[in-house]
Amino acid sequence: MSKIQILDLSKNFGSTKALKEVTLTLDNNKIYALLGRNGAGKSTLLNVISNRIFPSSGEILIDDSGLKDIKDQIVQIYIVGESNLFPESMKVGEVFKWTKEFFQDFNEEKAMALAKEFQLPLSKKVKSLSTGYLTILKDIAGLCVNTEFVFFDEPVLGLDANHRDMFYKNLLKCYSKNNSTFVISTHLIDEVANIVENIIIINEGKIINNTTCEKLLSMGYTISGTIKDVDNFTKDKKVIGEDILGNMKASYILSEENIVADASVDISKINLQKLFIELTRKETEQ
Repeated sequence: MSKIQILDLSKNFGSTKALKEVTLTLDNNKIYALLGRNGAGKSTLLNVISNRIFPSSGEILIDDSGLKDIKDQIVQIYIVGESNLFPESMKVGEVFKWTKEFFQDFNEEKAMALAKEFQLPLSKKVKSLSTGYLTILKDIAGLCVNTEFVFFDEPVLGLDANHRDMFYKNLLKCYSKNNSTFVISTHLIDEVANIVENIIIINEGKIINNTTCEKLLSMGYTISGTIKDVDNFTKDKKVIGEDILGNMKASYILSEENIVADASVDISKINLQKLFIELTRKETEQ
């Protein structure tokens, strides 16, 4: 499996249009961040791609074959979702053994080692795990399943800073050793900025940005100064947002060209989280 193609994909829940003609390609051996506000369609998109729910229209191709034609290949997509699908009476060690039954490439030995690293007791039942340790259990399964595509939907829910750092480091280890693609859907945007290659932003069911993280960050600038000076400087530029305090103003712009400093205004770069906020706010307002 080398790529997943999503073509004009839509998903409706009654009168609610969760996905609107989404077209997207996920290439092999990359790390993607899927970013969006609450209700933007992130989880719906991942669940449709992984065949958990069916689209209302559109098509999903895996290596140019439709989902209905690739029963053997669909097991090469694994999703770590917010919901717990493991039997609550099952012990952690048993979860790993049963995962091996469904995914033959699951590395049970590695899962045991990660459980020890994260201090997750193998004898503890799923129902007795805290929110954080339930997240760790699901994350370990995703890190050890060795499928070609792994989707992580909010993989650090309930995790403290130390465990989040451990997760990111282990994900990078898996990425460096396996020929896999990871898609991370998260609200902790700046935490993933240093590990992802591509940024996909979804807003109100539509893809509004799909580019490399490096390129997106290189395009974002903050122009600050008096309202008059900022307006004059940005009049011919793509403004995606602004903040005003008294007579002072900060405008956020996207530019593929390098912005040259001007004595009348201050120029600085925008971090990924601020870019996300301004891009999605602009689209929502429009």
